[in-house]
Parts: sequence; structure tokens; C-alpha cells
Amino acid sequence: MHTADTPADVVEAASTRVASTGADRPQRSGRSRSGPRSTVADLRLGSLSFGGAQLGNLYRETTDDEARGAVHRALARGIRTYDTAPHYGLGLSEHRLGAALAGAPRETVVVSTKVGRLLEPRSAPVGTLDDEGFAVPAVLRRRRDYSRDGVLRSIEASLQRLALDRLDIVYVHDPDDHIEETLDAALPALIALREEGVIGAVGVGMNQSAAPARFVRESDLDLVMLAGRYTLLDQSALHDLLPVALERGVGIVAAGVYNSGLLSHGRPAADARFDYAAAPDAMIARANAIADVCERHGSTLPDAAAAFPLTHPAVASVVLGMRTAEQVSSNVARFTAAPPPALWAELLELGLLERGTPIRVPSGPSSERHSS
Repeated sequence: MHTADTPADVVEAASTRVASTGADRPQRSGRSRSGPRSTVADLRLGSLSFGGAQLGNLYRETTDDEARGAVHRALARGIRTYDTAPHYGLGLSEHRLGAALAGAPRETVVVSTKVGRLLEPRSAPVGTLDDEGFAVPAVLRRRRDYSRDGVLRSIEASLQRLALDRLDIVYVHDPDDHIEETLDAALPALIALREEGVIGAVGVGMNQSAAPARFVRESDLDLVMLAGRYTLLDQSALHDLLPVALERGVGIVAAGVYNSGLLSHGRPAADARFDYAAAPDAMIARANAIADVCERHGSTLPDAAAAFPLTHPAVASVVLGMRTAEQVSSNVARFTAAPPPALWAELLELGLLERGTPIRVPSGPSSERHSS
């Protein structure tokens, strides 16, 4: 996985060519290539992707041994796609992922990271911890930057932390308040880098579906990482993003499938959270009703939650966070035990899924669903 050329050399050479394309000017790329995106199929994501936030000490500390063991178990179990971001543990996730993948043949893995948050030195009292949910020292700060130069700087830093000379996928991370700059600067810069071969595919990663739908219409995306908006409890993406993604051949990578934990256990706890806040009573009741159906069909709430997004033809992969080797094995087993079609049919009949929700049963042996 380690490479001879330095990330600075790679990005500097590419950035000169990117600049010559005028990618820093306020223009929009449009869909320069018609028809289905071949890059999505070429990436061979696999239906189960490794989410790297826990490698960055999300909510609590993960040891180096745990992180390495999780990645190595994932490799052994056939998981191809590994997602990370500078945001995750102020770069710790990228460092750990790159180190753990060092022995893997480069062509056997797909690595994605994100741009939009530059990491810069920060003066803070000794012992101060990050205030955005990661149990790491606050020696760096995040600065939002969706400019062309910010994109290039972010990619160079990520390549260094990951010890790579190219990235398979780069997402623009949470550009909710930077829509125009993303269209005018960040995405054109990424698209130019894709043409230069520094990155393989371009996407956006967001917790809403309306803005990604606009990005799909107005830019030349390959993928959208969609968190929490196509789940057992929220199918709002049916009304905007998923139809246009299917039409344009843009792949959806579903994240946040447990809606902040409400769907992660057999029954929701009384203090369960939904989308990072206390779950309303009505949402807990709905989750319990879905759990009833799951039990009638020999499944569980988390098993169904993990499998549901893949029943839509636009969804290419589901990202699940993984902290330990044991959790990797549990997630792989979850994907192997696909819920029966009758479960989805009953959820539709009872109105627990939106009317018109398409149900595609993934084809092929279940063992291939996580290692395509």
C-alpha cells in the first residue's frame, strides 16, 4: 500500500493541470458524460462497507490494536471498501486505516475519504479533548474550506496520513452551508483530479437528500453518501435524491442506517436517540411496530435496518461503523442473514414503509453480499 511518489508531488503535479482547466473559476461542470456511470461498477464497492469513524475514537477510545484488528478482520472477511475522513478523530482514523491497510495489495481495496474540513494547529490547554464527539486531544482544529485550494490541501494531507498516492473515492463532506461554493469550486476541482487519475470517483456526503439531489442534477458525480435519509424510519430520499440518482447512474452509499442508534438493538430503549437527539415517543412506537414485524419473520430490527437500503436499486453499498474484530464479524453475519421478502411486504402492507417504496431482493448467494 505504501508508495514511492510523495503525496505532495502527486497533488502538486495534478494541481498545476487542474489550474489550467480553470476549475477555480465560478463555472459548473454539468454532466459531461452521458449514460450510466461506469466508475461505480468498476469500483466494485461490495454491499457492506467499513465505516472508519470509530477508528478515530468516536465517543470513546479505540486502541491501536483494536483498530488494526478490525481492519485486518474486515480484509479477511472480504470487505473491500473502507471509508474515513479528516474529521474522524482529527486525522486519527486516516492514520490508523492507512497503517492497517499497508500490507494489502492496493487493487484489492477501495479507500474513500472526504474534503471540506481542513485540519490546522490549535493552541489548547494540555488535556483538552476534541469537542465534536471524538476522544482525542484537541491539538488540531477543523476549518471549513470548500475552495479549490482547500480541496487540494485536504487531499494532499489525506494522502500523507493514509500513505497512498491516489484515492479511490473523495466525497465533499457536509457542505450544507456551502452549496454554491461546492458547485463552483470543490466539485470542479475534484472532477479535474478524477480526470488526472489522482482520485477515482467523486461524491458528496450529507445528512439530507435535497441538496445531494441538486448536486446530482448540476454536477458530474459518481456517488452520494447519504446518512439517515433512506432507512426503516425515514424514506424521505424517495422524493428527490433516489429517482434522479437512478436516472443519472449515480450510486448511493447508505450510511446512518440505524438513525443514531434507535434501530441498533432488538427493541429501542426508552432513552433511545434519533438523528442525534432524544427520540420522540411516536418514533419509538414506530420502531417497536417494525420490530414486531421483524420478529414474526425470524429477523431482528438491526438486521432489517442494515439490509433495507439495499432493496432500492440506486443503493450500491451500506456503511456500518466497526471498532473491533468482533464487531466486524457481527456485521458480516448480519449481512449474510438477509430478511425474507415477506418481511418487506408486511411493512408495506401495514404502512410502516412509505407507499411506493421499491423492494429489490439482492440476487446471488448471501455470502457474496459483502465481498463482491
